[in-house]
Amino acid sequence: MPLTLAEVGEENIIKKIGGKQEVKAHFENLGFVVGGTVKVINTIGGNVIVNVKESRIAISKEMAQKIMV
Repeated sequence: MPLTLAEVGEENIIKKIGGKQEVKAHFENLGFVVGGTVKVINTIGGNVIVNVKESRIAISKEMAQKIMV
């Protein structure tokens, strides 16, 4: 399921990252790697705030839909 459907406060394992190679590289730079964990902290106005590798990151809904957990 895409990250946008994950429950707030629930820790998930990243199964797949979609998109073009540039998008995948950008996600990897932010800490989103297949097999890594991601936890949804909150959703505000369509944006998703997540914890990845002990960092809080806000990503758009469109970007979050490319991350499968």
